Amino acid sequence: MDYQEEQKNEIEALESIYYGDFEIISTKPYHKFSIPIKTEEYEPYMANGLSCDLVISYTPKYPEEAPIIEIDNCENFDDEYEQLLLNYLNEQIQENLGMVMVFTLVSSAQEWLNVKWEEIKKEKEEQIARRLKEEEEAEMKRFEGTRVTVETFMKWKRLFEDELGITKKKELLEKEGKKLTGRELFIQDNTLNESDLKFLDEGDAVKVDESLFQDLDDLDIDDDEDDEDFDPNNYHSDSSD
Repeated sequence: MDYQEEQKNEIEALESIYYGDFEIISTKPYHKFSIPIKTEEYEPYMANGLSCDLVISYTPKYPEEAPIIEIDNCENFDDEYEQLLLNYLNEQIQENLGMVMVFTLVSSAQEWLNVKWEEIKKEKEEQIARRLKEEEEAEMKRFEGTRVTVETFMKWKRLFEDELGITKKKELLEKEGKKLTGRELFIQDNTLNESDLKFLDEGDAVKVDESLFQDLDDLDIDDDEDDEDFDPNNYHSDSSD
């Protein structure tokens, strides 16, 4: 095989195929040249897409022996991408020994960049989706509150009674051995009145129809039930006489 003739013919073909992008770096002792490759979505100076230059040097017995491959001017490459691409191209070289292969190597590198960029985009989308899901779950937890059980309700009840002073009053009454009726508790416990007033202040205004209470003064309402000597068994209505 005439190695120099093979190399010369390939150089001419590459200059035609990659016209405007193909750049010869040196010709001695053997040709060294670069060809830029990039993903379809690549935008210069933007974090969108991948780009690099393949720098290829012929060896004395190319194409029966491997050319030297270098990668230069990488954009948006992570640290390991360059070595991964070189490993992939070296595999392609071993499969194509004995044939001119630069066009095959450039096409393979181009495909590798496109596949890698799709993986990068997918990973970014998954990261965004995970972050949104975590934010939604955190937001939901804010509104879920604490599940009500007997234990949590009793704890809340104790705290509520402590805040209103009911607990202290119960303790004082127990020490005195005295038990108040519901009416007495209501009359004496001003905190209940305050809580009711607070409820009314925070809620909607309550409208009262005063006409419903106009005839109350004419009613003869006895306070017999508040009389300690009152015995309902001895009470007889007029209709029974």
